[in-house]
Amino acid sequence: MTGRGGADARGADRAPGGRLPVAGPAEVRRAAGRLVRADRRAFGWVIVLNALAAGAGVAGPWLLGRIVDVVRDGGRTGAVDRLALGILACSLAQLLLARWARYVGHRFGERTLARVREEFVDRALALPASVVERAGTGDLTTRGTADVAAVGTTLRDAGPELLVCSAQALFLLVAVFAIDPLLGAVGVLALTPLGWALRWYLRRARAGYLAQGAADSEVAEVLASTAAGARTVEAFRLRERRTAASRDALETSRRARFHTLYLRSVFFPAVEVSYTLPVAGVLLVGGVLHGRGAVSLGAVVAAALYLRQFTEPLDMILMRVEQLQSSGASFARVEGLARSPRAGADGGAVPVDDRIDVAGVRYAYEGGGEVLRGVDLTVRPGERLAVVGPSGAGKSTLSRLLAGVDAPTAGTVTVGGVPVAGLSPERLRRQVVLVTQEHHVFLGTVRENLLIAEPAASDEQVWAALGAVGAAEWVRGLPLGLDTRLGQGGCRADGSRAQQLALARVVLADPHTLILDEATALLDPATARHTERALAAVLRGRTVIAIAHRLHTAHDADRVAVMEDGRLTELGTHDELVAAGGAYAALWRTWHGDRADEQRAAEPPFSG
Repeated sequence: MTGRGGADARGADRAPGGRLPVAGPAEVRRAAGRLVRADRRAFGWVIVLNALAAGAGVAGPWLLGRIVDVVRDGGRTGAVDRLALGILACSLAQLLLARWARYVGHRFGERTLARVREEFVDRALALPASVVERAGTGDLTTRGTADVAAVGTTLRDAGPELLVCSAQALFLLVAVFAIDPLLGAVGVLALTPLGWALRWYLRRARAGYLAQGAADSEVAEVLASTAAGARTVEAFRLRERRTAASRDALETSRRARFHTLYLRSVFFPAVEVSYTLPVAGVLLVGGVLHGRGAVSLGAVVAAALYLRQFTEPLDMILMRVEQLQSSGASFARVEGLARSPRAGADGGAVPVDDRIDVAGVRYAYEGGGEVLRGVDLTVRPGERLAVVGPSGAGKSTLSRLLAGVDAPTAGTVTVGGVPVAGLSPERLRRQVVLVTQEHHVFLGTVRENLLIAEPAASDEQVWAALGAVGAAEWVRGLPLGLDTRLGQGGCRADGSRAQQLALARVVLADPHTLILDEATALLDPATARHTERALAAVLRGRTVIAIAHRLHTAHDADRVAVMEDGRLTELGTHDELVAAGGAYAALWRTWHGDRADEQRAAEPPFSG
């Protein structure tokens, strides 16, 4: 319902091992075939129209060759005029058919791109939060923007163009063989160096462009995590470290881009040289054959024109092949989401009650040491539990395991006897919801932002949720109320208002257990006190687990759990722990002595 917890601290140095998968060549081909089959009628029309346009274009050089032979044989001007009109008619037919084919091809491409985008969004939304955490938002964002855009450009432009040019090239080669098989064989043989260059390029291009895409994702991830964790970077004086990480990512991206540039700089000059060989070969061999009377002059001219005309679609094909390598790598990254684990169904398992049990839980982030070490805890239904401890003790990590965001490395976290991490998203949000200081306002109306949590909610329920978190007044003051558009091009929701909207989503979701991890940290003191008072009524009767950074929260809890170095070291009521004289008592004495005035003024979030 709200953002991830603890992203600032971990995002600054995320290990690259959690990158999202990339689809293999066979998977990409199957996905492309699936997209074609989804709109096979339009694709069939594209093929037919391109073939007709190519056939019309083939007639021109043959008719010109006939003109040469007629003139050489002393024919009449009327015959030449008729042949010239034939050339004009064929050229006009080719133009109209080609434009029609491109129109149909562009429509096919746009519809197919829409399917690609919809599939990507569905797959991205189905990703477990832990997978997104490990992969980083930079990789997912790059795939959803730059990679999808590259696929769209290919579907809209390169795909239809490639079909047109391929049909033209095929018909032109067939026409040369029809004139004279020997001249056709010479033309094809002269293309051998081009085949070598193309094979050299294709063997290296896919890996090069995949590396470039991964490097771009890493740059986006480093920049995004640095910007999101700016306060953490400043607080821990990580500026030089983050600058060095940015430079390393940019250097990797630069090397990847230079490698693909090197591939193009070798491939395209070889292609340009290869273009002249078929025409030169046909003229030389055709001249010899004509001198021996084996072929007519018009046939040699027509064959040479065909091969000269052949270079235009061939040039376009090779340019599009280069683009296909880039977009193919992008499509592999987009289609790779299909290989990612999905937030799957829970097999129909229904928790028998609302009790949460943590047994022998251990957890380690990828590439790091253990954060939790053998935690055992039971949270009874309706209990108010405060989790306290120094920074880095594992409090936020425990909250993520309790909310099912991550699964423990060892041990179990269950609700009503069912593993929390194994619940489907729909069932999980009815059981446990994690509320953190991070939040997000989606592009759309206020109503749309809230109905994410409960699509069937009525306006009365939406207003009640807004009133519960103290947001009803400012929403009523918006130009269109619930229909006011938020985000770019609409009303801007600042940090406090955005967090109130996130909390209103929680109210609509109506879970039995709430995990609060600095849920009101970004609100100003007056708004925070008002929101906490409003939440107190909402929290009544629910299980509440509060990651307590202000000890007045722990003071009013039913029990307090103290975490130190990834272990649960103390558990009991506030009075019991103070009387025990342990770590909690020391924290309480330090906080109470320094913050007595604040404690008296603060409104406890657990109060009724």
